[in-house]
Order: sequence, then C-alpha cells, then structure tokens
Amino acid sequence: MYKRILIATDGSELSQKAVDSGIALAALTGGQIVALQVVPRYPVSYFEGGASVPNAEIARIEKQWADGAQATVDAIKASAAAKGVTATAITAHSDLIAESIIAAAQKHDCDLIVMASHGRRGLTRMLLGSETTHVLTHSHVPVLVLR
Repeated sequence: MYKRILIATDGSELSQKAVDSGIALAALTGGQIVALQVVPRYPVSYFEGGASVPNAEIARIEKQWADGAQATVDAIKASAAAKGVTATAITAHSDLIAESIIAAAQKHDCDLIVMASHGRRGLTRMLLGSETTHVLTHSHVPVLVLR
C-alpha cells in the first residue's frame, strides 16, 4: 500500500513516536522511508536596531543545527535498517518548515507523510501556528499524524 513514506522529525521525544510508527508501517508494507528534518535559518533580528550577532557566530550555530539534524536522520536510517527497512536520510534548510516537508514528499515520490503533532492548544497554537496543520491542509499526499 505505502511504498515510500516520508517521516518528518524535529528530533523531539514526541517525534520519536512518529519515527517508530513510520518505520513499523514501512516494515509491514514492504515500503521504504525518507527521514527528513528541516533546519531553520538563524533569526538575525526581528526588530530594526536589534542586537546583531557576528556572522561567524551565526555560521557556527547554523552548522551546529545542521550537524544535529543530520545525526538525527542518520540515526533514523540506522534504526530502519535494523528492522530491514530501506531508508534515505535527508535534511532541508528553510524557515518554511511545512512547505519543505511537502516539497520533500513530492520530490522523493512519497505516498504518505508521517509526523507528530505537538498538541498546542488555545492561544499558544494561535500565536505559534502549527506546521502539522499546514501540512495537513496543503499536502496532496496523505498525512498520518501521531500524538
């Protein structure tokens, strides 16, 4: 049924549920997985005249984030391989998290996206938005959300 499953993670404990479920589903269906973590860019300044951070420090922080993301998806790939599931580990660099997830699913010809919901409610959800909701409402690929 599902031949290529994109598992989107942010490396959190809740995302690990989505990772485990996505790998198990791929094992059941004989499918493959694409493990993805989107790395945002460092916010330089939101306000005119805000404190600036040296470019070298921004580059160091962004490299640290990218290396951490690559380690996360590499660990997913290893976990999948241990269960006999073929996996590809990728990262994307963008502030548009949901759009990057949808684009990766399209690029890698995935037929399912598996991701976690952080379960924000009320004012927090309204202010912070929800990448999961955005993926759910804009993806042309089915989405499995775990809580």
